[in-house]
Amino acid sequence: MRAFLIATPRLSAQRSLAVSRLAFTRRGHATAVPEYRDELGVGASSPSDIKRWTKQEISDIYHGPLLPLVVRAAGVHAAHHDPTKIQLATLMNIKSGGCSEDCSYCSQSSRYDTATQASRLLQKEPVIEAAKRAKANGSTRFCMGAAWRDLQGRKSGFNRILEMVTEIRGMGMEVCTTLGMLSPEQARQLKEAGLTAYNHNLDTSREFYPKVITTRSYDERLDTISAVHDAGISVCSGGILGLGETDQDRIGLIWEVGSMEEHPESFPVNALVPIPGTPLEKNPPLPHHTILRTIATARIVLPSTIIRLAAGRQTYSEPEQALAFMAGANAIFTGDTMLTTPCTPWDEDKAMLERWGLSPMRPFEQEGVRRKEMLRGNDVLPERATVESEVAAPASSAPAPAM
Repeated sequence: MRAFLIATPRLSAQRSLAVSRLAFTRRGHATAVPEYRDELGVGASSPSDIKRWTKQEISDIYHGPLLPLVVRAAGVHAAHHDPTKIQLATLMNIKSGGCSEDCSYCSQSSRYDTATQASRLLQKEPVIEAAKRAKANGSTRFCMGAAWRDLQGRKSGFNRILEMVTEIRGMGMEVCTTLGMLSPEQARQLKEAGLTAYNHNLDTSREFYPKVITTRSYDERLDTISAVHDAGISVCSGGILGLGETDQDRIGLIWEVGSMEEHPESFPVNALVPIPGTPLEKNPPLPHHTILRTIATARIVLPSTIIRLAAGRQTYSEPEQALAFMAGANAIFTGDTMLTTPCTPWDEDKAMLERWGLSPMRPFEQEGVRRKEMLRGNDVLPERATVESEVAAPASSAPAPAM
């Protein structure tokens, strides 16, 4: 099993898969861990090469025995990523509260009586200082969130954010924003400013969505995601677990994201943090096995996507988080706070990663992000191709263990 933690990305896919199968073999007879060469997708170079899963196929994966599912996901993960690397991202709330939306989980909605107070958009200077602090502490992606439905009537504020994006990108960091709904023109401006990724979560399945939010339709969310994708910005889109949804809704979320023209660059998996004053304040905690099963299934369906353990991570123990990393999670939010919920400090996270033999990912290391940067004329990791070419030959000649 240790092979999953030391495998080099892409280089030992056959070996890691063979170990996956052997791990659940007894007396020479394999258990129901199926053949899954197609889902590896190694070498897929365009959206047309991506395997498209049906809801029933995703359901079959999701409902499989949990530990074999984790092992299966670990094999897919090792084929597409360096399983010893974790992306460190820091999220800053640059404009809190006063949002007109009715998202039932969010303390920033003006419709609910919560401790979150409405504030104006921050000036550029404190945001740049926060980004510098995040970088000094090892974060390679800096994310900025504003509690807005959309950017209508916010021209000066949007221009200020564009300046923030440009300056932080100039620091050599990946930059992500979440500002509500976007028009194609606004997406284009963010792209020109240097934005790496835009977060716009689907939250849950299309069927369950109206029970969580009524002020913004599911298709409006998809329209924003399309505008982001068409502008050449990486899409960050995931969901929140623990809203009261069923297994079928979690399957529906993964299917919806997996059906996008291009799989998102990152898929945040949030565990609901119930906040007093919101309609979901009394929802029970999400069991670890549920988030683990969701991560493992998402890793198989979205093999090249970064899967981020987002809100609620601090409610799980260190071994539980490590098991999620084995199942395919390879990014975390770290730092002082998230938008309105707690976050684990940098020093604690870096110590945890070291204990488990993990290390921070470099900026622009994810293939999709780097490809988009190169289209802008930025060769952000020029040494990567040399490293891969040096190690590719031995890996291709290494025999897989006999079954």
